[in-house]
Amino acid sequence: MHNVVQLHPQALLEQRRNEQTSAIGMMVALGSWGMMFAALFFMYLGLRAHTLAWPPPGLPALPIALPSLNTVVIGCSSVALVRALRSMREGQRRPASLWMLATFVLGLAFVGLQTLLWWTTWQQGLTPSTGTLGTVFYSLTVLHALHVAAGLAVLAYLLGMTLGGRSMAERVTTLRLCGMFWHFVGGVWAFMFVGMFLL
Repeated sequence: MHNVVQLHPQALLEQRRNEQTSAIGMMVALGSWGMMFAALFFMYLGLRAHTLAWPPPGLPALPIALPSLNTVVIGCSSVALVRALRSMREGQRRPASLWMLATFVLGLAFVGLQTLLWWTTWQQGLTPSTGTLGTVFYSLTVLHALHVAAGLAVLAYLLGMTLGGRSMAERVTTLRLCGMFWHFVGGVWAFMFVGMFLL
């Protein structure tokens, strides 16, 4: 039988209010980050629309295989985090820890593959100073990777607290907010993947 977390009705009401307030705050933050990514992305699309050939002559085309694999990796990490939150809500410490660990490992894999992508494109002659394509490509992907790293830091903290035996009830809201952020960076990557690597 699942060890479901039981809270006093008043404590449960207070927790729900805190979750709602925190969720609104996170949505505002995600909205601002979304506008930042959108500005960079539309700048990229605008520059690309005014270029006769893409990639510009003399520059290599962006690879497809590594970004495709990274899309699968970050998608799987989002699924794992959903499972972690569900397990934590049900008071299942071990499954929650395992799913959080899976999310963390997949996030590390994403950053590792992204580093390999940068190395590959650099070796092919595409650097941050190589015209518009290089500047926008590295600006968007590095900024995105920094957001993934921030999410990994929060995941590491939550995983440490969970493995350390701390109360799971008080971690649910934090993991939920982390999940909102994690799904956001996954969605941003999906748009970047389609716009930069497929189109």
